[in-house]
Amino acid sequence: MSEGAEIFVDVMSERTVTATAKETIGFDEAFTLYHRTVFRTARSVVQDAGLAEDVTQEVFLRLYNNLDSIADAEMLRPWLIRVAINVARNTLRTKYRANTRDENYVKEYEESSVISIETNFEQREQLTEVNRALSKIKEPLRSCLLLKQQGLSYKEIAESLSLNETSIGTFVARARKEFVRFYGKIGREEVQ
Repeated sequence: MSEGAEIFVDVMSERTVTATAKETIGFDEAFTLYHRTVFRTARSVVQDAGLAEDVTQEVFLRLYNNLDSIADAEMLRPWLIRVAINVARNTLRTKYRANTRDENYVKEYEESSVISIETNFEQREQLTEVNRALSKIKEPLRSCLLLKQQGLSYKEIAESLSLNETSIGTFVARARKEFVRFYGKIGREEVQ
């Protein structure tokens, strides 16, 4: 080969190498070429086909937004695999955290519901004891005590029960004493 022909071949091969190195790949072509690779990579990390599809979509969305920053077409496949691995790991972390939050919420709800059931039961038992003690107090003492607990004045109690206003204070005091006595007896009866 002549010297001119060798220079021509060298120049052409340099241009071919340079053109291949600088050749960019379009998004559609990248998607077609590497979709299965990205999906398989994601699925190997997340172990779930549906989640792997979500990861694959996220990876190609990132490719679409960053396609200009990938200068070498040879680096596209490794870049996609690395991004797929990272996105898949982040997805698993997010899923783990969400599951942990859900489990903690369920635990708190179950604990609070058990506490509320116990509290509700105790309140009903206490209400039953109060009603039993009140039922043992004779009239008009019981009515005077109940109306006083509802916030009525002595005058209002006297008018509603047709009693003398000066005796209302005595009735309320006697009713309180009887209530304490009967309520205490009920508690002692249940303990024995």
